[in-house]
Amino acid sequence: MRHRSRSPRLLGIAIAVVVGLGPGVAPAVAGPVTAPAGGPAAEADPVPGLVAGGGTDAPQLVTGLADAAPGAGPADAARAHLTAHRDRYRVDPAQLVEAGVERAADGRSTVRFAQRHAGLPVLGAVYLVHLAGEGDARRVESVGGKYFTGLTVPAVQAVPDEVLRGVALGAGGGHGAPAGAAEDHGLVVLPDGAGRLVRHFTVRGSGPAAAPGTAREVYVDATTGQVALDHGSRAPERAAATTGAAAAGVEPATGTAPDAFGRSVTVNVGRLPDGTYQLTDATRAAVINTYDANGRDEYDFKRGIPDDLRPVSSATPAFPASSGASGATDAHLNAAAVLNFYRERLGRGGIDGRNGSVVSVVNPTSDGQPLRNAFWDGEKMIYSGPSEKEHPFSVALDVAGHEMTHGVVEHTAGLILMGQAGALDEAVADYFGNAIEVTTRGIPMDDPRAALLGESLCRTGTPESCAGRRLDDRRTTVDDYVGVAADTDSAGVHLNSTIVGGALWDLRRTLDPLVADRLVYRALSEYLTPADDFVDARNAVLAAGRANGLDRAQLRKVAAAFDAHGIKQGWERRIGTDSRTLLRDVSSPSISPDVAGGRWVASTTPESGARGLLAVFTGPVGGSAGPVRLSEADGRAHGWAATDGTTAAWVASGPGPDGVYGSEVLARPLDGGPVRSLRRTSSQYLSGVRVSGGTVAFVANDFATGRSLPVVAPQGGPATEIPLPDGHGASGLFLRDGLLAWTETWEEGERTVYAVTVYSLAAGKVISQRVAGGANTTATIRADGVRLSGGRLYWVETPMGRGNSGAIRSAAADGSGGVTDLLAPGTAGRAGITGLTVTDRAITFADFRPWEGGAVTNAQLPKIWQLPLAGGTPQRFSCNRGGQYMPVADRGTRVLWLDATAGRTDLVVRERAAGTC
Repeated sequence: MRHRSRSPRLLGIAIAVVVGLGPGVAPAVAGPVTAPAGGPAAEADPVPGLVAGGGTDAPQLVTGLADAAPGAGPADAARAHLTAHRDRYRVDPAQLVEAGVERAADGRSTVRFAQRHAGLPVLGAVYLVHLAGEGDARRVESVGGKYFTGLTVPAVQAVPDEVLRGVALGAGGGHGAPAGAAEDHGLVVLPDGAGRLVRHFTVRGSGPAAAPGTAREVYVDATTGQVALDHGSRAPERAAATTGAAAAGVEPATGTAPDAFGRSVTVNVGRLPDGTYQLTDATRAAVINTYDANGRDEYDFKRGIPDDLRPVSSATPAFPASSGASGATDAHLNAAAVLNFYRERLGRGGIDGRNGSVVSVVNPTSDGQPLRNAFWDGEKMIYSGPSEKEHPFSVALDVAGHEMTHGVVEHTAGLILMGQAGALDEAVADYFGNAIEVTTRGIPMDDPRAALLGESLCRTGTPESCAGRRLDDRRTTVDDYVGVAADTDSAGVHLNSTIVGGALWDLRRTLDPLVADRLVYRALSEYLTPADDFVDARNAVLAAGRANGLDRAQLRKVAAAFDAHGIKQGWERRIGTDSRTLLRDVSSPSISPDVAGGRWVASTTPESGARGLLAVFTGPVGGSAGPVRLSEADGRAHGWAATDGTTAAWVASGPGPDGVYGSEVLARPLDGGPVRSLRRTSSQYLSGVRVSGGTVAFVANDFATGRSLPVVAPQGGPATEIPLPDGHGASGLFLRDGLLAWTETWEEGERTVYAVTVYSLAAGKVISQRVAGGANTTATIRADGVRLSGGRLYWVETPMGRGNSGAIRSAAADGSGGVTDLLAPGTAGRAGITGLTVTDRAITFADFRPWEGGAVTNAQLPKIWQLPLAGGTPQRFSCNRGGQYMPVADRGTRVLWLDATAGRTDLVVRERAAGTC
């Protein structure tokens, strides 16, 4: 149930369902897609005959097959089938490595192949062949998954290992705890266009503040040294050698123990040779061991079970009260209940499918504070202990089932923990957590508690107020999808999970529950692949229904459940917006756009092109002309672009012609022409580019000294650093009309001082500097919140302390006169300002609403507001319901921004404020 927060989306793994046949797929593969004889078209088979892959010639799914598949075994037969039908699937069998065979109770087999490019794994690329029968009677029923046909990236690393590791550590340490270690998994190919060569690290924090759940999977571009992908992780640091050893020399026995409510219950325990007993259940193939952390920090368990800790023990088979108070008894019993459900109902042997040991740890703390959470850490369950308001989290069987199901997902579909794939992971865990509880406890499906997750955890309050989620909340994609950017909740993995989870739960209430459980499990274990989205889940469940023998009426009920939650092809296009899209599906919300003189610039990954690297594009704000690429395809990443309406400038990162890795600031006319190099260096990180009248400014961050200095490059002149006092640094540059502004910081004792600073290019000196908060009060200034317009300076200043939402302030750029508050600090309804842009007529900013508990909705996400230049009452600029980020404006009231409403991040524009939404 642990909530994650920061992660870019995975690029280039979109899948589309098409009507008819996809490119390069022979008509013979289409399944039964016509109406039955004598029936209306509406009665057509709901199982799609063909789902075409996005960005690839290989189909995502082909059903309705009955091709003979002889071979010594399922894997040989599957490979032979793909080889014999290369014209059908466009798959090169030489690039496929067998990744396992899933055998169902009905005799069917699913063979998983993982794609390799130049011998390297391709992230998310898994292709599946589904077979029925044995020997000469074996036949192929369906084929599908993700296989990328356009990969051409060379497997040549340009950036040194130590540089890539350092970048990964920096990325992993930016999520709340200092990065301590980066486990190197080697080179991987991201399937962006022609492919992107990256090095994969699992980054973990250091010290008690870095809990097991703070690990990150970081993929660093091996050509440019930039982070290409960063998402949450459940990977353990190492396999815990002690997790299964506790069963050695243990004799199965029966004991009694109090549960968390003080009731005496019968438990399966183990008797040790010395006559003592411990919470080890060895009565089943998957041994269960339960440990009491007794207040030790969860950090102590990140590398498995500490050597000095044994399962909860007792001198007699009657366990003491502490085993119940800590939650150990409930964890032990609930682990057994979950295993029984998976074995008896679904035929699965344990979490890993191979009857591996099951480990639970109860009652840890987190950095000295109560944990108040539960999570699967990649090898075991961690449950918080009791608190004044809550029971131990192990008390809730649905929570235990949820966390253990995360382990099942990891060992089957392996869903990536971000975006729709991550939300699908959470949805499946919710479904089986609740299914296990209602089945084991005998709760009817129409009971109001059946759809609640974690409703039994609170000591006080109603089940509804206590539950973390409910699967009957009736949320749909079109009405309720929370449009967050990539760095919020890993692009909405928890925020959007009940949309698809609700569809699955509806199946369980519509079909026989046992049929639904087997259907969802088959979809998970045999059809889903790591990067699948909501529509892929729909198709997987329908295909699994066909394999499970559901008749057409039942399959229509399955389709209707997904329809009711808006999960159908093209749902993103049905979300209404009041803006106009300029650039669709930009690579990352952290790559900010810019605009001037009716021309915009932005960085994104091209749909096709060299290695899927970031490139700079430009286009007109008005008119129908499409984006034009400005940066060259030179094997480097080009980003952080800025423009004055005539010239664009940006940073290129990667190896130069000499093969040496470095950063370079480049400039080029928007209408084309030669590219001008302003500075190239391997000893500095260059960022914060601005351009005005052909003059370019940027920040040089020196690796050796750690100093950050402004640099100015006049048109036709050399780049020159502006000296700052010792210990001072600059960030957040803004350049206009011969004035350069920045946020300057330095230390005074234990206080960090922030000051808005204005430098005159003509005079060659600082002409004004205003310290945030005054001489004695600490306040911060957003690095992206300093702007110049009409000889005045505008900035966002936030006093230190809780509840301060920030103010928009203005003063003369030359330092004369006083300071005017255009938007007072602490304005009701605002939690924080996240961006600022100013024109000759208006001030535009993005802010987010306070979160007051409960479910996060689109209402809490950043929205764009506009107020007159002289101040006044802000108006909503756009009524788009999702997250709105990084506004930029060039004239009047027109604003461009990055908008995540439609389930992706687009660069959009609107001419004037919408007013009240």
